Amino acid sequence: MFNIPSHAFTMGLSLMILLIIASIIVFLKVKQNPKKDYQELVLRTRSWWWMIAIILGALFLGAKATTILFAFISFLALKEFYSITPLRTVDRRLVFWAYLAIPIQFYFAYIQWFGMFIIFIPVYMFLFLPFRSVMIGETKGFIRANAVIQWSLMLCVFGFSHIAYLANIDRININAGFSGLILYLLFMTQFNDVSQYVSGKCFGKRKIIPKVSPNKTWGGFLGGFIVTTILSAFLAPYLTILTMEQGIIAGMLIAVSGFVGDVVLSSVKRDLQIKDSGTLIPGHGGILDRVDSLMYSTPIFFHYFYYITGA
Repeated sequence: MFNIPSHAFTMGLSLMILLIIASIIVFLKVKQNPKKDYQELVLRTRSWWWMIAIILGALFLGAKATTILFAFISFLALKEFYSITPLRTVDRRLVFWAYLAIPIQFYFAYIQWFGMFIIFIPVYMFLFLPFRSVMIGETKGFIRANAVIQWSLMLCVFGFSHIAYLANIDRININAGFSGLILYLLFMTQFNDVSQYVSGKCFGKRKIIPKVSPNKTWGGFLGGFIVTTILSAFLAPYLTILTMEQGIIAGMLIAVSGFVGDVVLSSVKRDLQIKDSGTLIPGHGGILDRVDSLMYSTPIFFHYFYYITGA
């Protein structure tokens, strides 16, 4: 029914097998310790099924469906950001233009107009939003409102739109298709999160930034960094056109940028004195809680990939 490249199909199948194993482990834990509360773990696993099914479904439907899916995720992330960030009543008129930027930015990604894709939000929206704010006529809170809206656009729209650009780019491994490139980025970013968490539990002692994220340790960060880099090197030539050596650099960039994205969003939540950014994804919190690492790893990986394969 679908023309799925063999490497992308194998990667998708591997993810499903991992999920089945995780679900069996959770089931056994619940059965062996019925008095212990595993509700969050059960919800997390269930949500992973939904998330992976949706993403794989979009990837197998094609680049256009993938572009639309990530534009919608970008919208949800931006909406959630505004739901937790205090804004003035008059700022709703600026928020309207921020939402309007999403289809335009993703359209530029879809048609591969790199010149406009790369400057539309950092330049045109950056210049337009303050002007629109001036026309509203409210100067109290002017700087803060424009800073929040511009930063949210960069974080939730500009960063995410790089996935859409990758989904439509022609630099693909013929055995993996565009799906391989997207799966590589998504899997390595999430794998890095899990690796840092597990390494932190096993070897974590010295905290990195306890005021921002008390559970982040040097042991966790370095363990995740090493494992992610090694796996990235092996998966790169299988899913992308990167060589194994280039995959090492890609893995290092994903590991570091993913960590930075995680702690940056942690700082935002601490500033707002909230634990989770929302409740959209049961067991995980809000959508920002789930994609925080991805918002940083995506543009960093994209520009490395775009540069290294552009010659």
